[in-house]
Amino acid sequence: MHLSKRRANSFINLPIMVKKCLLICCTAAIFAAFILVGCNTVEADSSVTAEIAMELSTGSVLEESNADIRMPMASTTKIMTALIVIEENDLNDELIVDDAAVGVEGSSIYLKYGEKIDVRDLVYGLMMRSGNDSAVALAIYNSGSVEDFVEKMNSKARELGALDTNFSNPNGLPDDNHYTTARDLCKIACYAMKNETFSEVVSTKNYNGKFRSYTNKNKMLFNYDGANGVKTGYTVKAGRCLVASAKRGDMDIVSVVLNCPDMYERTTDILDSCFKAYKLIEIDENDVFMSDKVLCKPSKSIRFVSKTSENVNFKVSTYKDLKNIRRGDLVAKLEIYGQNGLILSENLYSIIDR
Repeated sequence: MHLSKRRANSFINLPIMVKKCLLICCTAAIFAAFILVGCNTVEADSSVTAEIAMELSTGSVLEESNADIRMPMASTTKIMTALIVIEENDLNDELIVDDAAVGVEGSSIYLKYGEKIDVRDLVYGLMMRSGNDSAVALAIYNSGSVEDFVEKMNSKARELGALDTNFSNPNGLPDDNHYTTARDLCKIACYAMKNETFSEVVSTKNYNGKFRSYTNKNKMLFNYDGANGVKTGYTVKAGRCLVASAKRGDMDIVSVVLNCPDMYERTTDILDSCFKAYKLIEIDENDVFMSDKVLCKPSKSIRFVSKTSENVNFKVSTYKDLKNIRRGDLVAKLEIYGQNGLILSENLYSIIDR
């Protein structure tokens, strides 16, 4: 007790300037600690909006803003939930609803304990009506428990290169350890949209299943030309979130907005801008080029994105003296140039013996 009093008296007796310096240092230390803890992670009330748009087949980024900030993503989480179930389970399977899937807070398809329903109706209810209860039912059906299913979600995220994403539940209900970035979420959505069953589910406007019928909540499907997916989301913490997809001509664009109050209007602006500014160019795997009188072609089809106003040029460079060439031999390199230089290069292989 006496020691504490002496320390207190010592502080009181310090010169005023020293006291101020100590207080400033303490305040700075506390502030720095706060910044480190919250580094690169934002909640909706911070008013930060994150967004990105990618071309689906190439993954080319067309637009982005704050795309690498970790943010909550609400029910857009269910893209991953649906993807895993679609990849691993038979949608015709029937199950009995577990008690843990009944009365889950938030959006619901109002499952009842002991009710029989098939996986297909649950997946459509998950993506069209954003059923939080459906997410839990599917997680338990797939993995035996929500916890084990969440492990699969995080493993899949890492597999897809979504390294700034962490899931703590299958439905997107608020949790401090549940977050993504616009870039990660767009990667996940692009991968999911390449799955034929997934893309069919999220593009459906009205659904009549064996046990349930739904109308899709995603207004983009009804109001935007070419819209074909994917998922809405909202919580107070995450704000309004929308992952959208639209196809015009050969180009399919996937966009993400997180914590965007006017998510439909902003998404429309992003998609319109990208469709106007960019074009998708494809070189078919059967397109033939000439390299020092040797006919050759790429081993696979090549797709790339360029500006609509951009002139694209092709250059074929021979690798070596072309003697004793056999069909399938590497003979040249195709280089594709835009106004800012090299866009990409691809090997070319002989289609003749010489």
